[in-house]
Order: sequence, then structure tokens, then C-alpha cells
Amino acid sequence: MEKKQVTAGNTGIWGRFKTNHPAIAQFIVFFIISNGVTVLQMVMMPVIKYLFSFTSLVSTSFQILPIGHNLDGSVYYVFDYAAGSIGSGGGGGLAYFLAVEITLLIAQIINFFLQRNVTFKSDTSIGKAAVWYFIAWLIISVGAAALQGLYKAPVYDFFMNLMGEGAGMTVADIITMLINCVISFWVFFPILKIIFKEK
Repeated sequence: MEKKQVTAGNTGIWGRFKTNHPAIAQFIVFFIISNGVTVLQMVMMPVIKYLFSFTSLVSTSFQILPIGHNLDGSVYYVFDYAAGSIGSGGGGGLAYFLAVEITLLIAQIINFFLQRNVTFKSDTSIGKAAVWYFIAWLIISVGAAALQGLYKAPVYDFFMNLMGEGAGMTVADIITMLINCVISFWVFFPILKIIFKEK
């Protein structure tokens, strides 16, 4: 009997909080789910990148969408993954690009359903919401990729010099994925409130 009262009290506290502060409660749930998905990305990305490191994709350059020049006069690409491993001075090639994008795709599919069903409790059409979610993700991905050109090389150089190539590269993988996740987190919340109308 006493156990039932404690459980009911706990449910009642969260229920009252959601009723009195619906936007804050929604943001808390969004925050928890987003952080869970971020942890998943930080585990997956280095693993996928490691698996691709044994393929010829590392030697395949993937540099598209030039949008100006770096300070040294070289072309600044939105997606800048020069051929060669990062440890040898390259940009990781197509292997790095695919590792990032496959990780993001898996994470965003999981995030889509959790945010739709748990955070926003939406009854909007899955197809319609998925299309808008994909468009938002595409825009955010391009923006995050363009920003990555500013911090990717310094982050990898710093941690590989500090910790050695192996450990430094793993930490840099996690840091770059974390920066990407933070950008997505702050941009996605207001967008998802529009995409996922509540029941």
C-alpha cells in the first residue's frame, strides 16, 4: 500500500510540473533524449570511422561546395574531406565523410521517432513530419559541415599533439561529433515544435 502511494506521488509531481510548466517539461524531455542520442553518436562515429579506415575510401577525396578561401589562400569547401588519413595530414577522405553522415543518419532516425512520440506526443502524419524533419536536418548538416572547416583541423592537431595519434584522434572524433550535436540541439528544438504539433 505504501509503495503505491510513493509511486503515485512521484507520478503526481511530474504530472503537476508538466501541467504548470509544459514548455519547460517538454524541453527537459527533449534535452534527455538528445543527450542519449549524442552519447550514441559519440560511440558510433569513431567505430564506423575505424572500420572505414581499412578501405580505399580514405584515399578518395571528398571536397565539394567551394564558398571562398582560407587565410592561406586555399579553397574553403563546405564539405572538406581531403584524401589521406588525418594522422598523415589528410582530411580523412570519403571514409571520414561517410562515418559522420552514417552516424548522423542513424541517430536522427532514432531521434525523430523518440522526439515525435515521447517529447512532443505528436499525431501529425509521419510522412509529412519526416519530410520536414529531413529538410531541417539537411540544412543543419550543411551549416554544421561549413562550420566544421573552422575547427576540425585545429581540434585534431591539438589532441594528437597532446595525447599521441591514436588516443588524440579518438578524443578529437568525440569532440567534433559533440560540437556537431550541440549545434543540432539548439537549432532543432524550435523547429521540432513546429514539425511535431502536439495531440
